[in-house]
Amino acid sequence: MKSNIIDIKKLSKYKQYFSDSDFWKKITSVAKKLGKVPAYYALVLYYVLESPDVSIQTKGIIIGTLGYLIFPFDIISDFIPVLGLLDDATALKLAYDAVKNSVTPEIEAQAMATIDKWFHE
Repeated sequence: MKSNIIDIKKLSKYKQYFSDSDFWKKITSVAKKLGKVPAYYALVLYYVLESPDVSIQTKGIIIGTLGYLIFPFDIISDFIPVLGLLDDATALKLAYDAVKNSVTPEIEAQAMATIDKWFHE
């Protein structure tokens, strides 16, 4: 899948920036700025990554995308208000679309439970 700004296949170069602890630090600090839907996509991707039934290719897409989310100096620097997270939200949506066949109802529920806590809705 391809966007004018982001090519999902090129996100693999960001794998080196992914770690569990850095993911949680980043997502908890930017969830409300990202918005409910992109934050949900990030959580779904993370929980799919934890699943033992997911292919190496799917895990590669997810690790690259979450590494991209964590890395502050990607296509649009995260330090630029609003726009800085737009490319991250786009990457999360593209990755979600690419791996959605691996998303189970349990993973969706787990992600939504976390979103509900963060957004109190």
